[in-house]
Amino acid sequence: MGTQNTPPLIGVVHLLPTPGAPGFGEDGMTRLLVQALADAQAYVAGGIERLIVENYHDAPFFKEGVSSGTIAAITRAVDCISAINGVEEVGVNVLRNDAEAAIGIAAATGADFIRVNVHTGAMYTDQGLVEGKAAETVRIRTRVAPECRIYADVHVKHATPMAGERLEDAARDAVHRGKADGLIVSGVATGSAPAKERVERVRNAVGADVPIMIGSGFSLDTARSLLAYADVAIVGTAAKRDGRVENEVEAARVKELVAASLR
Repeated sequence: MGTQNTPPLIGVVHLLPTPGAPGFGEDGMTRLLVQALADAQAYVAGGIERLIVENYHDAPFFKEGVSSGTIAAITRAVDCISAINGVEEVGVNVLRNDAEAAIGIAAATGADFIRVNVHTGAMYTDQGLVEGKAAETVRIRTRVAPECRIYADVHVKHATPMAGERLEDAARDAVHRGKADGLIVSGVATGSAPAKERVERVRNAVGADVPIMIGSGFSLDTARSLLAYADVAIVGTAAKRDGRVENEVEAARVKELVAASLR
């Protein structure tokens, strides 16, 4: 997950609406790329060299099977961000749960990893019941992007697990049966931190050798507690102006987060 001098953080580039999504509008691709590159450069200037690109502003999301326009827009954004001096790794998250598209984008751009919201099991979401497709995802990865890592959410945010499924069982299934390369633990929603106990439970379930990432809510206030049992935190909202997800990334805020993560 990086060298000793690398901050244990991954910055999120929240793309503006992609083609076909509400709010795309005139000059939509130009605005998308300008904002994506500005945010990526702000992360690098602040000291974060690992980024993940996602179609965050495409809500309402398709459950799976996003449009070709969305795939093309994310591919172009990832390709441009990958070329920025100082970017060491780039990941892809195709919301809500199009892992096949994410793997395809990784194959085309050389992206290093993907995030899958529901990799194994099933979750009740605002898109309905979202079911994991680990068998398909892992096989597609083997064929077209064998070096790409799969990071899977465990009881992902903005969702409710199936009745009776324990967090520990979901974590073990994602790794041992779903062959995920790492796990992501989030709070209930974007910008909401998971309880420290949840991170500890996932860590204890899968052991020290499986990378654990914080998927939401990392901030100056939560840095120490969340990184006690996790290896990496995915940072988005806290890096934005005024701590609002709809605003642009500020390098000064990124520097503060990096400093907090290294204490």
